Amino acid sequence: MTSNEEVILKVEHLKKYFPIRRGVFRRHVGDVKAVDDVNFEVYRGETLGLVGESGCGKTTTGRTIIRIYNATAGEVIFKDKDMTKIKGRELRQTRRKVQMIFQDPYASLNPRMNVERIVSEPLEIYNTVPRKERKERVGELLNMVGLNPALMSRYPHEFSGGQRQRIGLARSLALNPELVICDEPISALDVSIQAQVVNLLEALQEELGLTYIFIAHDLSMVRHISKRVAVMYLGKIVELTDRKSLYENPLHPYTKALLSAIPVPDPVVEENRQRILIEGDLPSPANPPVGCNFNTRCPLAVEQCYQEEPAYIEVEPGHYCACHLVQPGSAVEGWT
Repeated sequence: MTSNEEVILKVEHLKKYFPIRRGVFRRHVGDVKAVDDVNFEVYRGETLGLVGESGCGKTTTGRTIIRIYNATAGEVIFKDKDMTKIKGRELRQTRRKVQMIFQDPYASLNPRMNVERIVSEPLEIYNTVPRKERKERVGELLNMVGLNPALMSRYPHEFSGGQRQRIGLARSLALNPELVICDEPISALDVSIQAQVVNLLEALQEELGLTYIFIAHDLSMVRHISKRVAVMYLGKIVELTDRKSLYENPLHPYTKALLSAIPVPDPVVEENRQRILIEGDLPSPANPPVGCNFNTRCPLAVEQCYQEEPAYIEVEPGHYCACHLVQPGSAVEGWT
């Protein structure tokens, strides 16, 4: 990134621990470390992809940023305001500019409200549009996401999955946000519909100047929509760089394994390319490994990996990684 690009969101040392309580007196006996010391920046107008296998903390990161969950520690600085510390009216006004699209379009819409009420609810809560003009504004938003405004009297169960996700998108745009957190918005949709929703997100980004954090586990789709990509594993970001560098020159062993799992449509290339298989199960975030989180599954782990947690550093300009194998000055410097 060049120095003249504006940072719209800065996440520093973000942690979200869920307490484990046991016994009659509900004693605190441990924590589920869902998000553990996450750092990244988001630049205005870009799409930052956040990828990793299920259970790595992607969704919890997004929900902690928007304050659905309160952070255990760290800072979430949105346009010079730390969203983890502000309260009341200041939080409500700041939150208007940060919205979220949820993963499940079936569960994120109130089945007892029709589309008009669902999309106009943010306008009513914040009183940004006079009551008599709200129906017109709802029609504009539905048009914007490719739905017929004549359908606004219908209920969510009368729509397909793709249409419901468009309703959720219209609701998220009602307050003219600057940052939208997309929490796996296409994972519950058919493949043919996924492309339509992604193309719609890109068109709206260009039209409205939106900034996205795009949470997903589909690496091929993330490559299509994202400008930069952050890879998460067991609550930590292990690699972050621009799209081209990540897909052409991945540094972290976990990233390499993820990329090797992407199917290639050419059968000759698919047959001859090297696959990197990760053995074992994802460790519990309630009891993460000592040292590097990935050491229990990494085929290249050395003794240092079991003793010290790797530092998250800039290995190349704009390319961050947390791995002993690729850090300058380590015992295995120069590994590729």
